[in-house]
Amino acid sequence: MNIHVNGKARDVAAATLAALLRELEYEEVAVATALNQNFIRKSDRGKTRLKEGDAVEILTPRQGG
Repeated sequence: MNIHVNGKARDVAAATLAALLRELEYEEVAVATALNQNFIRKSDRGKTRLKEGDAVEILTPRQGG
């Protein structure tokens, strides 16, 4: 399925947001996620289905000053 991840087109096999994070090797990383500009809680990622053309944002925390 073709979706956009952080603004880049990707062909992925994942059917859910949680599966996408595993596929992209973010499973062990603390991240925030959004699907089509809507924040998705970590507890909801497994039941959040992806569909063709979706836009996913994966944000990692940064430190600094």
